[in-house]
Amino acid sequence: MSRIGKMPISLPAGVEVKVSSDNVITVKGPKGELSQKVNPSITVKQEDGVLHFERPSDSKEHKAMHGLYRALVANMVKGVSEGFKCVQEVIGVGYKVQATGNVIEMDLGYSHKIFFELAPEIHVETVTEKGKNPIITMTSCDKQVLGQAAAKIRSLRKPEPYKGKGIRFQGEEIRKKAGKAAAK
Repeated sequence: MSRIGKMPISLPAGVEVKVSSDNVITVKGPKGELSQKVNPSITVKQEDGVLHFERPSDSKEHKAMHGLYRALVANMVKGVSEGFKCVQEVIGVGYKVQATGNVIEMDLGYSHKIFFELAPEIHVETVTEKGKNPIITMTSCDKQVLGQAAAKIRSLRKPEPYKGKGIRFQGEEIRKKAGKAAAK
């Protein structure tokens, strides 16, 4: 991870970064504001619109934290400037999805409907067209929160290997198994 930590983070126009005395990095941009506490052993320097991360030694722990915090802050910078997007497909006969505000109402073949409440920083849209699978599109400036919500939604009905029914990420390939062979 140390190679990742050595790479500088260039700040796009409209993004402000503040490093406080207690090693809390706050990134503010057009899409929102995020903050992350950095381990005190990792030093952060801001020069001419570029962030640099430095570690005190080459120990395994410092190398790991060096790459980790650089990656987290890079995701924060990208999130507040461009944002992140996650698209999921709901595949199955009779499966329905509808979003009202920050609550997703899902009909996934169970005896009851599932109501999933999202974090306030996630914006959700659902599209249901006749003859096509329902699609859930989530956008957020926080990659961690978005990924956690997407994984939790997928776990409600994982794609099964025989027919492929379930919730999957758009473009995800599911390895299908052959069913029972006809006996003759």
